[in-house]
Amino acid sequence: MLDESTAPSTELNSLGFAKPPSETRVVVAMSGGVDSSVVAAQLAEEGYDVVGVTLQLYDHGAALAKKGACCAGIDIHDARRVAEEMNFPHYVLDYENIFQEAVIDEFADSYLGGATPVPCIRCNERVKFKDLLETARDLEADCMATGHYIQRMMGPNGPELHSAEDANRDQSYFLFSTTPEQLSYLRFPLGHLPSKDATRELAAKYGLAVADKPDSQDICFVPNGNYASVIEKLRPGAAEPGEIVHADGRVLGEHNGVIHYTIGQRRGLGIGGLSEPLYVVKLDVDNKQVVVGPKDMLATRTIPVREINWLGDEAFTSRKEWHLKVKVRSTRPPREAIIRPISETEAEVELLTPEEGVSPGQACVFYAGEGSRIFGGGWIWRGA
Repeated sequence: MLDESTAPSTELNSLGFAKPPSETRVVVAMSGGVDSSVVAAQLAEEGYDVVGVTLQLYDHGAALAKKGACCAGIDIHDARRVAEEMNFPHYVLDYENIFQEAVIDEFADSYLGGATPVPCIRCNERVKFKDLLETARDLEADCMATGHYIQRMMGPNGPELHSAEDANRDQSYFLFSTTPEQLSYLRFPLGHLPSKDATRELAAKYGLAVADKPDSQDICFVPNGNYASVIEKLRPGAAEPGEIVHADGRVLGEHNGVIHYTIGQRRGLGIGGLSEPLYVVKLDVDNKQVVVGPKDMLATRTIPVREINWLGDEAFTSRKEWHLKVKVRSTRPPREAIIRPISETEAEVELLTPEEGVSPGQACVFYAGEGSRIFGGGWIWRGA
């Protein structure tokens, strides 16, 4: 069975519809990588009416030679080749303007504001699961499938979002803002696989040229992970120099732009020769100051969260407290927390064990205390 999206039934196909695969149209979001290529190939082999769609999100002319990022020119070529090999239609949609307005501009402004944004979440939320999903509906597709490592399971109250079987590949942190309405339309056929090796084995089985293609590493419009260079290009004059100051007020040195620093950073501060290791504890954009201090200043217990997308069965505000686990960085495991709703979209999150390096602009994703279910999440901000 391809997708664990429904309860077992002899009347339903593997995507959960009570009709033959040949009468079930599915749009597959194809990035040109091995994951989405395998999804498209497997669905095509099972006999579904597959339509592949690839988004051109930025000027890929400058990125043709760049490896390790999705949606560049070579990736469009790879997606098109998979469609030709598996004999289904493939379209490339120019979403450059939408991507610029919905993702890149906010990324730049957020970074300039001293936050640490996660543009991949905004891209899923505002482009792939919004505009592309609407395009899939316009194409009269029954559903849209992606190569994300996450699971959609049917619960007593409808579709639920669950972590991937393989914790090392799980992408739930980047998909917390998927709404119940979107979840009813989406399918994630790879979420139940035990490992990425299993995906590559499927790619080899279908004879796909992308079987050994490396995974994307960077944000697609940030070459080599160099955020600052992209910000300087998007917002000329943003890298204005200023002071590096200790939390106690001492001026320790100078920097060449707040945008070159992130909360929790220790290396590359240029203030050696001190008796204690110092970390970036605050970015004061208004005063052009990078504030440093001892490691214990990074510990955070209370986190204000807003723009919450709630995926629980009961209303978010139906309880004064939710005892769940939360993840405040994609690379860290979920930690126990108490979530106290302020409104339907705002809450105060209390971490039972303080976390270091919690930064505005990051996501705070809610997980069940036991099991794999995801209850949504929101965005960390500075508070009122």
